[in-house]
Amino acid sequence: MTQMSSKNRKEKPKMKPIIQVVNLFHRVVELIASGVFSLIAYFCHPKECQPPIKNRILLYSASTLAAQIRQQEITSEEVVQAYIDRINEIQPILNCVVEGRFEEALEEARKCDKMLRSSNAPSIKILTMEKPFLGVPFTTKDCIAIAGMKQTAGLVVRKNTVSDRDAETVKLMRAAGAIPIAKTNVSELAMWWESSNCIYGTSRNPYNTRHIVGGSSGGEGALIAAAGSPFGIGSDIGGSIRMPCFFNGIFGHKTTRGVVSNEGQYPSPHHEEQDVLLSLGPMCRNPFDLIPMLRVLAGKNASMLNLDSKVDLSKLKIYYMEDDGGQLLVSPVEPEIKKAMYRVIDYFARVHKVKAKKVDLKKMKKSTDLWLANMSTKDARGFAYELSNRTGVLNIWWKLAQWFTFMGPHTLIALITVLVESFGIKFGSEKHTKLIQQSRDLYLEFKDMLDDGGIFLYPTHPTAAPMHHEPLIKPFNFSYTAIINVLGVPSTACPLGLNQNGLPIGIQVIGGMYQDHLTLAVAEEIGRAFGGWVPPPLIENGATIEVPTDIALYT
Repeated sequence: MTQMSSKNRKEKPKMKPIIQVVNLFHRVVELIASGVFSLIAYFCHPKECQPPIKNRILLYSASTLAAQIRQQEITSEEVVQAYIDRINEIQPILNCVVEGRFEEALEEARKCDKMLRSSNAPSIKILTMEKPFLGVPFTTKDCIAIAGMKQTAGLVVRKNTVSDRDAETVKLMRAAGAIPIAKTNVSELAMWWESSNCIYGTSRNPYNTRHIVGGSSGGEGALIAAAGSPFGIGSDIGGSIRMPCFFNGIFGHKTTRGVVSNEGQYPSPHHEEQDVLLSLGPMCRNPFDLIPMLRVLAGKNASMLNLDSKVDLSKLKIYYMEDDGGQLLVSPVEPEIKKAMYRVIDYFARVHKVKAKKVDLKKMKKSTDLWLANMSTKDARGFAYELSNRTGVLNIWWKLAQWFTFMGPHTLIALITVLVESFGIKFGSEKHTKLIQQSRDLYLEFKDMLDDGGIFLYPTHPTAAPMHHEPLIKPFNFSYTAIINVLGVPSTACPLGLNQNGLPIGIQVIGGMYQDHLTLAVAEEIGRAFGGWVPPPLIENGATIEVPTDIALYT
């Protein structure tokens, strides 16, 4: 052991200059490529106008809408129709919805209203307890099954695949009275952080249509941010809830692993190694919808999360890192994101007298490798198998030839993933075993830090939403969210306004295992203190105009 330690000490000085050179080269490539993508976006992706939010129904939280429907201050039909109208307004611009069930949703809304008007309707108290979202519409990403609707996961060969039953999460939402109205766009097979595929095309950011919406729950994030849905369900295996929430300026929660059922999600994990990384959870504009929604989605497991307990914020222990310590081939965290984090730290120090402690978790530098190691499986069935819709192995060279002739059924990034996969970390190899052990060691560090009422503040992503296709030269930036999936702990994405370019920024709040109530309580406080969701701008003749103050207010 002593010899090994001595060897490592000798190697580090040699490796450091190499790492610095590689990172410098990557920064130069990023800078040049970003300029190229900016030019492409300027000429090929016009900055389109957002229709103004005229209907105040669209600004209420899902919980407020449910209360108004129960008390018959507003009808479910009015609410559902308002959201259908909004979807029809924004869809031509944002391309975030892949399929609607508008007539069915309206019919279910009318039945809800009829039940409430009947003489034998349950009391408001009973409805609040048993059907907390009665009559409120919701949406899901395309990967999550809704009976009678397509479930393509962005894969062309699945373009006519129709689900015969609801996913468990959808079933629970229906039981709570909510009404599904649409499904939203994803990246191909939900394995990339730009929502684009060869069936439905590319979704566009409501704050600037030249920028991405994130992935894989990107269509969901864009739709909610543009007030096209009050709330929705996403899934997250490497940041697929939190990145779209960050890029689109809304709230989202990756739950403690195993709390919310993954049943009905496609692609479904083949093995336990991947299943524990996947988490389904809520996405919404209003942070006060997170706990009620998670209570529904967790079902019988909700009791494990102490969601009804009151959190004394003055007794929190707050830790933070402003970046990953300099991971190889990952962009540096933008200064505005760091400043946003420090605003939160300063707020808790001033208002709640809680002083945050900066920590240096060395293994965060290996976030990408740790996630890749945990994603590797015993049978070595790779992404080529998934792209074939699990029917065989894809002929990658033939598919690449098709792509270059604009006739292929797959996105370029999906094909690149297949090519580089053969050079990845092999299950059971010495490197894999070492990384799995380091994952466990990092988990223990987090456990020691957070199990006694602690939270950890960390960037959700190093940059605001990039231009379309720009992730191709920043492929590993997802590591800021992916490492939290490795740990299995809860994490809540919280918006913190817009940067100087008018794009959303924010942070993620991470807690110990089954301490979801702490991160959600902090999210509520951040929403209260910093305003939460900011309505997307209106654009007239290429110039951005302010949203009227009375319209910007939401409940």
